[in-house]
Amino acid sequence: MNVINFTAPDLIGTDITAPLPADFRLQSGMKLEQTDVVARLYGPKDAPVVVAAGGISAGRVLFAKEDATDTAPGWWEGVAGPGEALDLNHYRVLSIEFAPRLPASHIYTITTHDQARLVKLLLDQIHVDKIYSFIGASYGAMIGLAFAELYPDAVERLCVISAAHRAHPMATAFRGLQRRLLKFGAENGKPAEGISLARQLAMTTYRSDAEFSERFDGPPPAIAGDYYVVCQYLRARGDAYSATDVNRWISMSDSLDRHRVDPAKIKAKVFLAAVPTDRLVPYGDMKLLAEALHDSVFIDFPSLYGHDAFLKEIKLVSDIVRTSLEA
Repeated sequence: MNVINFTAPDLIGTDITAPLPADFRLQSGMKLEQTDVVARLYGPKDAPVVVAAGGISAGRVLFAKEDATDTAPGWWEGVAGPGEALDLNHYRVLSIEFAPRLPASHIYTITTHDQARLVKLLLDQIHVDKIYSFIGASYGAMIGLAFAELYPDAVERLCVISAAHRAHPMATAFRGLQRRLLKFGAENGKPAEGISLARQLAMTTYRSDAEFSERFDGPPPAIAGDYYVVCQYLRARGDAYSATDVNRWISMSDSLDRHRVDPAKIKAKVFLAAVPTDRLVPYGDMKLLAEALHDSVFIDFPSLYGHDAFLKEIKLVSDIVRTSLEA
């Protein structure tokens, strides 16, 4: 797709496609079956460029205007939009789509550095040599850190929400169990049940002990089984989840666990927002990252919602994003 030159803020967004070079290989040596990578570009032509990336379930639709063709809301409504913290009237925002693309015919060994290289291809496509900020949450923030390590002169600042320089072994243990459930379901002809069970386990890691205690602490059911209120909640959440396929989930889950960056190689100013109740990215790991960076600002991000805080605490996240852009 050709570069689009906007004469006014584009609040609906325009898809940008960058072809993959014929010799493009993942760090694992694997070749993606997709032949291009896509993102959505919002905002005015001459504004400072910001890359935005969310969790592994996020897509390129960051903000969906009411009269847009997208029927579902963007993944960061309330944080990104006209007049919001990530103001689409004042920033040119590139919201990325992760590889591998759905549906994935097999499992890929793909790293956050691979995703960062794909982001660089997109920026080259729109002739942007340096971005003002890379704003990421969870997996997207890991990609931001990898991007800043690979291309230290291509980014001025980072906003890193709920991500560290490595995957914690306990988080890997949780995700490893999810991958086994996914494979077990697929191998036994019940992929949907495997996805549901894996999603249920994932929900116990996305949220905090404190939230579960507040919401689900009650008397046991009359009979044995999974009739507890918390179990019914998890089952409902798992059965309702159909936004992925087994191969892509395993690929992305494994990518989270391969994440490693060297903070010493990052030149950008880094704003780190850490949630004390986060079960996947320990507060202490983000403290260690802050101490290892050349220039960092550490932000306490208190929330009952644990790792999901970046999706639930819209006002607090907006304050964090605004601070990272304006400080």
